[in-house]
Formats: sequence, C-alpha cells, structure tokens
Amino acid sequence: GKLVESGGGLVQPGGSLRLSCEASLGSFEIYPMAWYRQAPGKQREWIATISDGKTRYTDSVQGRFIISRDNAKKMIYLQMNSLKPDDTAVYVCHVEYSDHWGIGTQVTVSS
Repeated sequence: GKLVESGGGLVQPGGSLRLSCEASLGSFEIYPMAWYRQAPGKQREWIATISDGKTRYTDSVQGRFIISRDNAKKMIYLQMNSLKPDDTAVYVCHVEYSDHWGIGTQVTVSS
C-alpha cells in the first residue's frame, strides 16, 4: 500500500494546519492508522492513532491535535491547532503494525 501525505508548510506559533494522508489500501477501514513525526536530530515520535472509532494521542499534543479519517475516501487527517515551535518536524502517516509508511510532509512553526 502507498501512503501520500500533504498539507505541511510554514506557520506562525499559535497557528493551525491540517495534514492529509491518502492511502492506497484495500479494506482501508479495518486498519488502525497513525501519525508520527520526526524532528531534526531526534527519533521518530508517535503522535496519534485512530482505530475502531477510537483515538489516542501522545501527551504533548493532547487537546491541540485531532486525528480523523474518512474511510470512503481512504484518507486520514491531522488537524493541528495552537502550534508551537517544538511541533516542527516531518509528519508521517503509518499503518499501525505494518511496514507501510509515507514519505512525510514538513511542518515548520516559526515566526
């Protein structure tokens, strides 16, 4: 399966961005999907997962980010609000418990 992210860019602190990930997967709806991020010089970090209608978030984004999906369109989204400079990273879409990863989209939070 192929995963393609979009929606990244440069945003000021306090701003918002919405990331999208298009999946080329059969039976997309059965897969738990997640967002990860990797900042320069740091390890890849899990951000959020959506599965069976349930969502989970890492503490640093809880209350600011929202993960969602549209199974008919085979898309997942990450609405990011109240962005901080520490959120700067490449954001990557992932099918949980698999080796399917997207290439990622760059998010830069800076004034």
